Order: sequence, then C-alpha cells, then structure tokens
Amino acid sequence: MNDSFSDRLAYVQRLRHSVVCVGIDPDPARIPAHLGSDLSVSIPAFCRDIIRATSEFASSYKFNFAFFEALGSAGHDIMAECLAAVDETAVTIADAKRGDIGNSAGFYAKSVFDDLGFHSVTVSPYMGRDSVTPFLSRSGTCAFVLARTSNPGGDDLQQLSDGTRPLYEAVASLAGSWANDEPGEAGLVVGATDLDAMKRLRAIGPDVPFLVPGVGAQGGSARDVLTASGSGPILVNSSRAILYASSGRDFASAAEAATRALARELEEARS
Repeated sequence: MNDSFSDRLAYVQRLRHSVVCVGIDPDPARIPAHLGSDLSVSIPAFCRDIIRATSEFASSYKFNFAFFEALGSAGHDIMAECLAAVDETAVTIADAKRGDIGNSAGFYAKSVFDDLGFHSVTVSPYMGRDSVTPFLSRSGTCAFVLARTSNPGGDDLQQLSDGTRPLYEAVASLAGSWANDEPGEAGLVVGATDLDAMKRLRAIGPDVPFLVPGVGAQGGSARDVLTASGSGPILVNSSRAILYASSGRDFASAAEAATRALARELEEARS
C-alpha cells in the first residue's frame, strides 16, 4: 500500500468499523501465570494471542517501547516477534516518544520505520523542529507529536501561555507547519482527559490525525472524546482495559470482548 498514512488509517477504520487502537504494554507482573515464567516465551505468546483475538475490532496497535526495552537485549527481538502478529492492513504505532536531534533523530527514525517497519511513532517536540522533521521524512508515515497529554504533570509545561495561547496550541500549529514540506504527516497526541483542549486542537487541525490515550483506565469517556474530536481522523487507544480484561486462561477472549464493546461504543458515538 503506497497511500498516505491518513489514507491507510481511513481504509482500515472503514473496513473494521472501528477507531480502536489496542495498546500493547506487556507488564511481566500481569502476564497470565499459565503462560509460564520464561518471559521470552510468555510475552510473545501473550501479545500474539491478544493481537489475533482483537484483530476484527481494532484498526491499530500501539507498542509501548518501555515494556520491551525493559526486557534487556532480547526486548527488540520480542517486540519484532509480537509486531509480526499484526496483519498487514492494521496501522502500527511505535510509542517511543523520541525527542533527540540531528543524527540521533535520524537513526531513531531509521530504527522505527525502516528496521521495525512501524507506520507511525510518537515524538516529543521539546527540542523543536530538529527533533520532529527526521520522523517526517518518509511517505506513508506519521509522527504523532505530544501536544496535550493526559498525565497530571502535563500542566507543568503544556498550559504555559505566551499571552495569547497555551503552549500545546503553539506546538500543534508548529507541527503542522513542519510537515508542510515533508513527505510524512504530523499527527497529535491528545489526551482524553482534557476535552476543551481537544476541541481547540481540532479547530487548529481539522484533518490532523489524533492519537488519544486516557480512555478507560485513566478516566476518559469514549463517547465524550468522539464528540470533542469532531469529524477529523482519530485513534482511540485502550491498553490495560483490554490487555488485562482477564488474568486467566480466557485472557484473549476477554480482550476480544472488551475491544468489541469499545468499538461499538465509539461507532455509536460517531454515528
């Protein structure tokens, strides 16, 4: 598929009638006991079963690099093994929150897009244009720039004002301008816990893809998110509520049921 990232996203979301993004955050302490204690075996088995069980109702998968990097030297291979379970239609997101500049950023982009084959990545914009544009250098990909996050500490910087607007709005405007002359797209990470900010950011970028964490375990309402985000492209992420819907042998079927329920709730809100 040689289409833009937004085209790919729209296609799979129409195909599956779902804007659900399943977050792949394999916490060793929460892997079902029956999968065994060898993490090099149990984590790939857990992730593969989750991905296969939810594939009918999820349009995208977000892999949190922290959970894989914490596994040591085997973490990269384990993540690649899990990533291979995602079918070629679904969108993949490298939740790595990269934010370096120069050669470092370029090599991070190579790792995410060329070596691992992700379609998109989360990026921290604190160091400015130099920290984002290397992730905009490939057609068909997207850099989701952290704009308004769902963590309480986000207020420390994101709500600072230049006298006319908060910093998160300035970040959104800059990210869009940085992408204008690049082959890749810029999206925004917009937490589900600040609906007013979501409305303001949608006004800035009517067609910008939003990656929305904070639904479910962090308290965000799926229906309210769909209302606030308007008609623009959106991926609504749920991690713990799906991955750990059950700690028993039925973990995969429980994850399927949780994904199906969220997809239906979101589709009803959209319509």
